[in-house]
Amino acid sequence: MHRVVESKDAPKAVGPYSQAIIAEGSKLIFVSGQIPLDPSTMQISSHDVRNQTAMVLKNLHAVLRAADVHINQVVKTTVYIKNMNDFAVINEEYERFFGTHKPARACVEVARLPRDVLVEIDAIAMA
Repeated sequence: MHRVVESKDAPKAVGPYSQAIIAEGSKLIFVSGQIPLDPSTMQISSHDVRNQTAMVLKNLHAVLRAADVHINQVVKTTVYIKNMNDFAVINEEYERFFGTHKPARACVEVARLPRDVLVEIDAIAMA
């Protein structure tokens, strides 16, 4: 069994996927990759990597809230970035968001992201 999670405070899915899925038997929630879309306009929030990262994390938080999950329940993230030279800036925003909580993480540089954004983050959390 699984349950679909949807938040009006995060951008609608721009493809055939859910914002998040709770795997009822495993008590895990799988949050789809969030990009820096403003949920009210569905437009890219900024062209600056710092601001894009902040919006991505805000969107991630909105989806987690819709599932009644706190950010401290996140156990794993994957960060996809357009340019590894932006790693330090993205890390600063990421650390500001998670604080002392440090989920397992992978970070990969990719050739291209949806809507040509600079950063995307997905997450797995305990439901």
